[in-house]
Amino acid sequence: MQNTNRERLLGKRFFALVRHPVAALCAGVLCAVAACFFIRGGLAAQDQLAAADDPVAISDRALARSFNRDVAEREIRSALVAGDVNLAQSFVALAADRNVAIDPALTDAASKADKEQGTVTSTAGRFVHGLWTGEPSDLASLAGTAFGDLFVFGDIRDAAREGTRYLSGQQYDPWILGLAGAGLAITALTYSSLGATTPERVGLSLIKGAKRTGRLNPVLAVRLAREAVKVDDAGGLVELAENAGRVESKAGTQAALDTLAVAEEPQDVSRMARLAAANGGKTRAIVKLLGRAAIVLSVSALDIAFWIFWAAIAALGFCSSCKAAVERMTQRAINKRKLRGAYA
Repeated sequence: MQNTNRERLLGKRFFALVRHPVAALCAGVLCAVAACFFIRGGLAAQDQLAAADDPVAISDRALARSFNRDVAEREIRSALVAGDVNLAQSFVALAADRNVAIDPALTDAASKADKEQGTVTSTAGRFVHGLWTGEPSDLASLAGTAFGDLFVFGDIRDAAREGTRYLSGQQYDPWILGLAGAGLAITALTYSSLGATTPERVGLSLIKGAKRTGRLNPVLAVRLAREAVKVDDAGGLVELAENAGRVESKAGTQAALDTLAVAEEPQDVSRMARLAAANGGKTRAIVKLLGRAAIVLSVSALDIAFWIFWAAIAALGFCSSCKAAVERMTQRAINKRKLRGAYA
């Protein structure tokens, strides 16, 4: 019985506390803070959405959140261990551009590795490798691949190899066969236009090399194949090759191959070309660190609507709390007057 009475007493006290004007004022303050938080989030999302077509601004925002000394040094060490000197140099350049201090020993190690890789013997070997296999991995091997394609050798080699496999019933790559045929046509245009279509020719060599080495994103390949059958998108492959060539000319062969690995639609390669034009050799480090997020925002109009909705709910809670506080203070004042009148 005593426990029951105690519980009832506690319940009455709690109810009285909740009904107190101070409780309503506290709820109003909390709602006001929440409304400010949601409004700020909505404004930030709106700013990001406004920059949706600016890959440079998108990457800058992402790097500001994720790139620091620890990340830079970790990536440089990993690249040097893997023998990827180009990537290490790209991260060194990105750290310098963003005023991120790194261990000078890492910078020296990257420079030393770059000099060793740039010897005449090494460069010639990579040139011959690209010429013979058609698998570019850096500027020297791409020069060999493009040289072979420009003088028809590369496309004839690939067309003959894949065509023979097709005719003999063996497994063949229809993409390589199709790209070789398109390459012959673009090569003819390159000669007739006195080199005007050279970026497309180089870009097509990159696409073919990326497909052969498994570095062409399957999603991009499927979407490009779907667009290729449409009359109004017949030039999609040429445009993709042109943008890939632009990335290569500004950021290097490896950056172009990395772009083809993360791109999911032809427009991604176009955005990456704009990013490469602004960042040059730093592009590869950006792509390695951010992936497709370097050019595509995760925020959408639905996110903005979400922030606005909750901001409106918080604002409504603030108004309701203020109204309740005023009503309760007024009621308490009336009750006090009545109580004084009863004792008078």
